[in-house]
Amino acid sequence: MGLIEIEKVIIVEGKSDKKRIQDIIREPIEIICTNGTISLSKLDEIIDCTFNKEVYILVDSDDSGNKLRKQFKRELPEAEHLYIDKMYREVAAAPRHHIATVLLSANIDVNAEFLI
Repeated sequence: MGLIEIEKVIIVEGKSDKKRIQDIIREPIEIICTNGTISLSKLDEIIDCTFNKEVYILVDSDDSGNKLRKQFKRELPEAEHLYIDKMYREVAAAPRHHIATVLLSANIDVNAEFLI
């Protein structure tokens, strides 16, 4: 059995965001954590490993999330930006069904149990 080529990447801020999303998605997707602010070398690394892949940005609705989003809009203009409702502020704090709906709207396969 050959290795599956992962064609989608979701960029999140922290490990808790990554864990939250991993439970919900049903397809092989690489989830990259920026761990808050991002250095230029880390940014270059992300750009290299996301080359020719579908890239989604899912960060918190706060100042640091907005700063990251601006940076990615400049450096990864082809990435698709996904937004959680501002009332939840953080990806890790948003209800799973809300995140599932956001991911599904980007044609990412999610576990149906979270759509109820």
